[in-house]
Amino acid sequence: MTICHKGGEKMDTRQMFGRTQIYTDVATITADNVADVLENALKVHTANQSDIEYLWDYYRGKTPILNKVKEVRESINHKINVNRANEIVTFKKGYGFGEPIQYIRRGIDDTQSDEVQKLNEYMFLSGKHAKDSELAEWLYVCGLGMRMELPGDEEEPLRVYTLDPRHSFVVRYNGLGEPVVMGVKTVVKEDGDAVHSVYTKDAYYEIVNGKITKSEPHALGDVPMFEYPANKARLGCFEIVLPLLDAINELESNRMDDVVQFVNSFLALLGGTIDEDTYSKLEEYKMLCLPEGVDAKYLSTALHQSDMQIQADSLYEYVLTICGVPNRNGGSSTSDTGAATIFRDGWQMAESHMKSVEVEFKEAEKRFLKMALRILKDMVGLDLALKNVEIKFSRRNYDNLQTKSQVLTTLLNSNKVHPRLAFVHSGLFLDPEDAYMESKAWVEENERKEQEELNNYAKSLGDEHDDTV
Repeated sequence: MTICHKGGEKMDTRQMFGRTQIYTDVATITADNVADVLENALKVHTANQSDIEYLWDYYRGKTPILNKVKEVRESINHKINVNRANEIVTFKKGYGFGEPIQYIRRGIDDTQSDEVQKLNEYMFLSGKHAKDSELAEWLYVCGLGMRMELPGDEEEPLRVYTLDPRHSFVVRYNGLGEPVVMGVKTVVKEDGDAVHSVYTKDAYYEIVNGKITKSEPHALGDVPMFEYPANKARLGCFEIVLPLLDAINELESNRMDDVVQFVNSFLALLGGTIDEDTYSKLEEYKMLCLPEGVDAKYLSTALHQSDMQIQADSLYEYVLTICGVPNRNGGSSTSDTGAATIFRDGWQMAESHMKSVEVEFKEAEKRFLKMALRILKDMVGLDLALKNVEIKFSRRNYDNLQTKSQVLTTLLNSNKVHPRLAFVHSGLFLDPEDAYMESKAWVEENERKEQEELNNYAKSLGDEHDDTV
């Protein structure tokens, strides 16, 4: 696609429609077929890699406007990048992943609460919060994130890594359930050779130029690489509005060109000429004396800036609406409720977009968590099943605090609702499991103190009775 600018200038743009999922017809990867499967997978990954590279550059500010060319008055050629892509990604990453993802107990077995707390502590030791934020950045930029986990040591039993999706991918079996049968991470050495590290469910291979240079078994029981898609199409959060973002950059660049061209307009003399001496006086005194019958005027036609601003605001509004990012209207009504403001300014839409990402993220996180629990069981003896763990996204929702407090109080006063459910579903706490456990310990401590006071009081009454007798 090519955009033509005022004056004949052109700017190349690009349209993309998500990443392609990589499949194979081979159900079991072995040393005999791993090189062939890798070769076929790399053909698809290369196309994905090109798209990811483009989106990553766009996010960093390397946009098509930088290639803008003007054929008229080439010296006035502004290339303004209004980096809305970075704004969108930064908001979504901070909104959805600004707080650590927590694991809470699932089910009614209270004995698992301590194990879940230990799981959160081991994730803290592995730096998972920072890794989640890094993963979210890739996920929102290019539509998918890549993660890897391996056993560690006694101090850090679980090692979590965020991989660059330009140089890593997973291959799924083209059958029922589409299970992951192979994970690949590529490193290009100084000599230019690409080393492909390939993980299957029971083996690790290193392949260079189509030949296996290293092969060894592993006991992880699954492929230790995990793909986190943002959606089924694997679309980045600003990918669907690339034409609008290019249009915003084009508009702002042309507006600045127009301003400078207006300031530097050509002076035309009608019915006369000007010599060098007269021109020098014009530069010095900023005045021009013309003989009768000679007229002078500037040749300029300025854009209507108010119309351009309306167009810029309209494009920006389209971008925010499509991407599910709140606007900054602020509103002028003094009668708005908190809920009305949330709906009017787009916060409800932002929450809806985040909920859809959560569904896809949790599905991938379950595979990651399944292997993490196995590694922690072997390393530190953590006895916890996947069915006992719930993945909880924590967002600082300070709205409707009074309503949430009332929900918590009502549920706690009900004799048919478990107190833990009250903490989870009130939405008042970032980490409801930790809040429940801390509150439970506090209540038990207070009950113990009250019981001691009652026992001491009863004992004192008994002593008084004995003295009276």
